[in-house]
Amino acid sequence: MSHFVVKDDHFELDGKPIQIISGSIHYFRTVPEYWDDRLKKLKACGFNTVETYIPWNLHEPKEGQFCFEGIADVERFLTTAKKYDLHVIVRPSQYICAEWEFGGLPSWLLKDRNISLRCADEKYLEKVDHYFKVLIPILARHQCTKGGPIIMCQIENEYGSYGNDKEYLAFLEGKMREYGLDIMLFTSDGDAHTYLYGGTLPHVFKTANFGSKPKERFANLTSFPTFFGPMMCSEYWNGWFDHWGEEHHVREPEEAVECFREMLDMGASVNFYMFHGGTNFGFMNGANCGGPKDYQPTVTSYDYCAPLTEEGNTTKKYDLLRALLKDYREDEDTYGEFAPAPVAAYGDVVLTESAPLRTSADYLAEKQISRAILPMEQYGQMSGAILYRTHVPKLNPIKSILLRDVHDRAHVFVNGKRIATVYRNDASYDVPVSFPEEDNVLDVIVENLGRINFGPFLHDEKGITDSVCCDPIHQHLFGWEVWPLELDDLSKLVYGEGLPVEMPAFFRGTLEIGEEPKDSYLRLKGFEHGSVWINGFNLGRYWNSKGPQRTLYVPAPILKQGKNEMIVLEYDSVTEPVVSFEDKADIG
Repeated sequence: MSHFVVKDDHFELDGKPIQIISGSIHYFRTVPEYWDDRLKKLKACGFNTVETYIPWNLHEPKEGQFCFEGIADVERFLTTAKKYDLHVIVRPSQYICAEWEFGGLPSWLLKDRNISLRCADEKYLEKVDHYFKVLIPILARHQCTKGGPIIMCQIENEYGSYGNDKEYLAFLEGKMREYGLDIMLFTSDGDAHTYLYGGTLPHVFKTANFGSKPKERFANLTSFPTFFGPMMCSEYWNGWFDHWGEEHHVREPEEAVECFREMLDMGASVNFYMFHGGTNFGFMNGANCGGPKDYQPTVTSYDYCAPLTEEGNTTKKYDLLRALLKDYREDEDTYGEFAPAPVAAYGDVVLTESAPLRTSADYLAEKQISRAILPMEQYGQMSGAILYRTHVPKLNPIKSILLRDVHDRAHVFVNGKRIATVYRNDASYDVPVSFPEEDNVLDVIVENLGRINFGPFLHDEKGITDSVCCDPIHQHLFGWEVWPLELDDLSKLVYGEGLPVEMPAFFRGTLEIGEEPKDSYLRLKGFEHGSVWINGFNLGRYWNSKGPQRTLYVPAPILKQGKNEMIVLEYDSVTEPVVSFEDKADIG
């Protein structure tokens, strides 16, 4: 049993002063088979602590159904950290931001369109309480006062950037205590007093998040009226994340490490965000949004220009940190050098079978009937895409249909022919159209590209969130058949040979591996935009024309010796159904 406390202007662990030198590694962004490697490299670099968020939507993907297995096995991660004598800072607040889908909130919350998020709304607090009742006792078993590695837990995440509900913060604190946490709790916010006022409680330890000018930032933090204890930066941003269509973010190693050294020399405790970024596997990338036409989905890679690359290799930034921390570490560095992870270029794979998405809907979801068109959450759907269908008779003078409101990318079909693709950021959602037959089938397939994870537009429903109207009279279309395409089980798809008759479509092929599998990098050579599954594991999204990411990281544990099933869902177009496994990443 250990006790970690604030003592005047420093931390103490079992009565001895300690400076927290922490690095962020999110267990849910790395396959479990590699947790040991990443934590060993953190320890070897000279860090004494690892920090991780805990995403609610990973652990309660459907209401009342909890998951703590596989990549969600947080206890295995904590046990591995303890193996390397690493302390752990856990951030289990129901909202994490983290460029993660919906900031970690489960999207099933949005089925109640009147719920108020991240405040003392009774309906919201009831859901949080139910989650905490399961999660917090698990963490409590691993807190330092019970012999585990956890020394600190966060109450809420950058709450001052969102709200100022003190009753809500007090509720979270109270539930963490009620369900077994007796260790130090803290909050993390921007250093400006407006953020600190909204996001903190007077008696709770306060930290700041920033990426530069530490003297100024810490001066702002320590001058806040209810600040106490040592200076701590809970997120020192040594890199940054990428959106589709942007340049890859890079921060020079020397400059990033020098800023880190400056904080350590001030006696501050620091969490290096990120030490290892990892990957937004599946549909779990988040998005930012600066306004109605400024939606910015995050790419699949969460490389973050971190000391360890997405695949876990050391970098120049890592080497500089390791040299710096020789003067701060309490133990000897006995780990030696780390060889790069084994990697293989398996070459080209031709995907010889295909199945159109629109006509495969019945294999993927149970049809629902809806009078008015509704967002996907109203059909119990979390991710993937959604297909709406209605019938329109031959009418004049209809000139167009208006999609109100597209979240995030809609493909419009009339009588099986795609006539338009509408993106959330487009200036207009008006689609010129004609209905030539006596009875016309109007189909709209809408992709979810990731729910917003930060800022005032957090309440981010997907699909068509308002209505579909006929212009010029704005007549609402009613009477919809709906297929919620979760895309979590593709096993019932029926494929044909060769290219499909229409897009979007699934493509299937086989990768043969004759030896023990190695990491690789997948280039969607003949494709444009969509998602990839290997052996049922959803690697994530690709968008070649947007960039900056142009290969997807393929960790060896999802592969197997022998035949590996590959499925690509392409939304836009394909020049040839070929993908290529390469031995180098291309993310910038």
